[in-house]
Amino acid sequence: MEPFLDGVTVLDFTQYLAGPACTRLLAELGADVIKVEAAPAGDPTRDREPKVDGRAGLYVQQNRGKRSLAVDLRSAEGLALIKELVAKVDIVVENATPGVMDRKGLGYEDLKAINPGIIMASISGFGQYGPYRERKSFDFIAQAMSGMMHMTGEPDGPPYFVGVGLADTNAGVHAFAGIGYALLRRDRTGKGAHIDVAMTDAMFHMHEFAVQASSLGDIEPLRQGRHYQPASPAGTFQCPGGWVVILCTDQQVHFLWQAMGRPEFADDPRFATNPLRVEHRDVLTDAIESWFATFENPDAVVEALVDAGVPAGKVMSPADAADDPHYQARGTVRQIHDPHLGTFNAPGFPIRFDGEPVEPALATATLGEHNSAVLADLLGWTPEQIAQAESNGVLVSGER
Repeated sequence: MEPFLDGVTVLDFTQYLAGPACTRLLAELGADVIKVEAAPAGDPTRDREPKVDGRAGLYVQQNRGKRSLAVDLRSAEGLALIKELVAKVDIVVENATPGVMDRKGLGYEDLKAINPGIIMASISGFGQYGPYRERKSFDFIAQAMSGMMHMTGEPDGPPYFVGVGLADTNAGVHAFAGIGYALLRRDRTGKGAHIDVAMTDAMFHMHEFAVQASSLGDIEPLRQGRHYQPASPAGTFQCPGGWVVILCTDQQVHFLWQAMGRPEFADDPRFATNPLRVEHRDVLTDAIESWFATFENPDAVVEALVDAGVPAGKVMSPADAADDPHYQARGTVRQIHDPHLGTFNAPGFPIRFDGEPVEPALATATLGEHNSAVLADLLGWTPEQIAQAESNGVLVSGER
C-alpha cells in the first residue's frame, strides 16, 4: 500500500528526543525526512550510551528511516544551502530554544518568505511566546513546572519525576498530530502554518482532575503515593515477587469480594460505599495483600482477578513488557536490526491502521550519509559541487 505521507518531504533540524520523536513518526508513515545535523558531530545522541561499535541505541531508535545531511550551519554557505532546500520541502521541524532559528535567518517568517506553503513545527520547553520562552528546558524541568511532579510520589514525601522521557515524547506526538492537521488545511486552502508545541503545555494537558478540582472548590490535589485518592480499592498492592494494580468501581467491587472468598465484605458497613472504603483504605489494603500473599507470583494474582472480572494488571518492567505475548502480537515492542548494534528491542509505532503494515523496513543513517543523494535529488547538485562543499567543510560525514 502507498504510505500515508508518500511524497511529503520534511527538513528535520531536531536533536535529542522531543523533536526526533515527532519526525520518527513522520518517517514511519512514509515521509522523506531529511535530518539536518550540525557539523562536526551531528545529533548529540549519536554519542549516548549504550553504544556498540560506536553506534548509539538511542540514536538508532529515534532516527530510523531518516536521511542524514550534515552541514556546517555556522557558515554562510551552509545556511544558503539550507534556504535552497526550504523551497523544495513541505515541512520543517525544529526543537531549539525560541530565538535560535530566527538568529540563523531560519525562523518561520524567513521560511515563509521562501516557501509560502511551508509548515513549520517548533517544539520547545515553554513555547514560542510567554515570559519563559527563552528558558532552556529538559524533560524533568517540564514535568516539574507543569504540575506533573507535584502529583507524583508519596503524599508526605518529595515530588518525583516519572522515570521516562514523558515530556519529550509527549510533545513530539503533539507536534506530529499538529502537522497532520496543518497538512490537511494546506491541501484545502494552500496555507502553511507555524505549529508551536511546548513541553509544559503537553504535560499540563494531561491533568484530568487536579486543575479543575483546585479551581472548583477547597481541594488541594497532591501526589497520591501508591493509592488513588478518589477511590478504593484502587492502587498498587504488594504480592509475592512483585506488585499488582487494581481499580474497582462500585459496580465491580463485589467481583473482588467473590474472588477473595470474602462475601461478608458486601455487608460490612466499612466497605458499603466508595467514600467509606476510602476512609478504611488501610484495613482493606491489609485484607487484599493478605489474600495476594497466598499466590505464587503476580501473574497468578492477575489471572485470578481477571477471571473474576476485576480490572487488574501487574507492574511490569520494560523488559517484562518486551517479553509479553500481547505486546509482541500487537507490535508494541519490536526488534530493530542494525548492522552495527545488532538486534535489539524498541517501542513500536503506537498507532494501528487497518490493512497497513505495522513495521516498515527502515535503516538508520551514518552522519552525512545522504549528503550527495539529498542535494542531487532536491537541488540537482553535480558531483563536482558536492565534492567542493565537502572540501570546504560545508558538508561533513562520519562512519557512525
